[in-house]
Amino acid sequence: MRKGTAILIGIIVVLAIVGFSLIGTYNSLVSKNEAVETAYSQIDNQLQRRSDLIPNLVETVKRYAAHEEEVFTQVAEARAKLAGAGTPAEAAAADAQMTSALSRLLAIAENYPELKANQNFIQLQDELAGTENRIATARRDYNEVARDYNTTIRRFPTNIVAGIFGFERADYFEAAPESREAPDVGEIFGD
Repeated sequence: MRKGTAILIGIIVVLAIVGFSLIGTYNSLVSKNEAVETAYSQIDNQLQRRSDLIPNLVETVKRYAAHEEEVFTQVAEARAKLAGAGTPAEAAAADAQMTSALSRLLAIAENYPELKANQNFIQLQDELAGTENRIATARRDYNEVARDYNTTIRRFPTNIVAGIFGFERADYFEAAPESREAPDVGEIFGD
């Protein structure tokens, strides 16, 4: 009887250790997954901030450059795509389009000396520059958290727990290929 009891206690102890380990691994994965979601929401917050600033910037530039309608349309379209992005990949593509449109808008502004001296324009441009820096920081932070999470769910034995409970790889926030190309400012001004 004692031998059977000792074996039963041993089995219970092993099951308890495995159970607590499984619970700890699951909770760790939940925490890392939440960190990824939080970091992505920070990117979303900064993109929204930029999106909110853009109408003011566009309106200020419009007053000086009424004939540049195509660029204003591109900015509006890019802003709409950014607002409708649901995944990091969609947000990255919309962000690249927005960055390109903003580059064109700011290049147009350079052609109007009185606009460059306008205090509202200078303030908006500074706000936009600060927001762009915040977006870059939020992207970097998101990608670091996503890398940590992705590494964790791929490591043994955590990969088994991740597979059982359906934890999936987080996408990185990557720039679209066209965003790596500098805008052709000469094309904007017809040079």
